[in-house]
Amino acid sequence: MVIVMKNNATEEQIKKVIERVESLGLKAHPIYGQEKTIIGVIGDENILRAHPVNPYEGVEEVKSIAKPFKFASREFKQEDTIIDVNGIKIGGGNFVVMAGPCSVENRDMLFETAKRVKEAGASILRGGAFKPRTSPYDFQGLGEEGLKYLKEAAIEYNMAVITEVMDARDIELIDKYADIFQVGARNMQNFTLLKELGKTDKPVMLKRGMAATVKDLLMAAEYIIASGNKNVILCERGIRTFETYTRNTVDINIIPSVKELSHLPIIIDSSHGTGRRSHVGPIALAGLVAGADGSMIEVHPSPENALSDGPQSLRFHEFDELMSKMKKYLEFEGRKLS
Repeated sequence: MVIVMKNNATEEQIKKVIERVESLGLKAHPIYGQEKTIIGVIGDENILRAHPVNPYEGVEEVKSIAKPFKFASREFKQEDTIIDVNGIKIGGGNFVVMAGPCSVENRDMLFETAKRVKEAGASILRGGAFKPRTSPYDFQGLGEEGLKYLKEAAIEYNMAVITEVMDARDIELIDKYADIFQVGARNMQNFTLLKELGKTDKPVMLKRGMAATVKDLLMAAEYIIASGNKNVILCERGIRTFETYTRNTVDINIIPSVKELSHLPIIIDSSHGTGRRSHVGPIALAGLVAGADGSMIEVHPSPENALSDGPQSLRFHEFDELMSKMKKYLEFEGRKLS
């Protein structure tokens, strides 16, 4: 259920309502909006019906949410969620670009890539220190050494870091170096991992599973939010279909669908979505036009020598060209690069 506070509700009134909810053995999740404060309630709705909070000062209304994804829904929060990562805003009309190599291979390569993507307009450095690979014999990442390189490069070029977390046991380690936790498609429904990330205070980017519906994705996001972390970013990275020419099939439909159903920001990963360098730019632009809040793009100084995902990684000049086009589209739409 949701408790909607009045526009002029005071902090003391909000506090009293939260205390009342929690005294009933329920969990209260306040969202402080620009106009109104909304308090989400987790637990048996019958308890709140039996002990109504409507008479409390400052309460405007109490209502149920029909959607199974309560906190991720537009019913819970009408205005777009804007996530602030070290001053970089994601959502609410801001467009963010996350760029870098698929995996951190060595320090020199990473620093060279970070410098070039930053100059082109990217503000978040992506790179895998722990890599989930289909084959156990493929390069699995540098681990903590790779995390250290990411942090050093981000500081050098004034960027934020996003990197994948595969295991709940690695959260504490990755938290030392990363600004955003990334949950890969294979782990979208690893609910133990999602609940543990919900206990952190850093943003989590949740990638859509290969066979997940929009409802599945939003329910996975709900696990994180219900565990306490409201800063969730969704990511479309392609789903598995009968098509074999591309690595996956990017579902552009999900972007306006998420915008209707949820207040959470959504970005598009056209590198994993297509698996083809020639397709990365056009699909990234399609996502932008469809209303995505950002783009994740793999960039490598020498894709033919990359240890992972070389065929879908852009060269520096190709990334420069794509960023130039993106900036023109954003200017046309009256949006800005974050």
